[in-house]
Amino acid sequence: RHGNIVACALANKLARVVWAILAKGGDYRPQPRAVN
Repeated sequence: RHGNIVACALANKLARVVWAILAKGGDYRPQPRAVN
């Protein structure tokens, strides 16, 4: 289960980076992490 969570988080981060590059022309700023 933990591995699935880690894989999902990495995939989500990669998807946001790629989307930011394609949509905004490379202006990517990481969002602050949510504190659980």
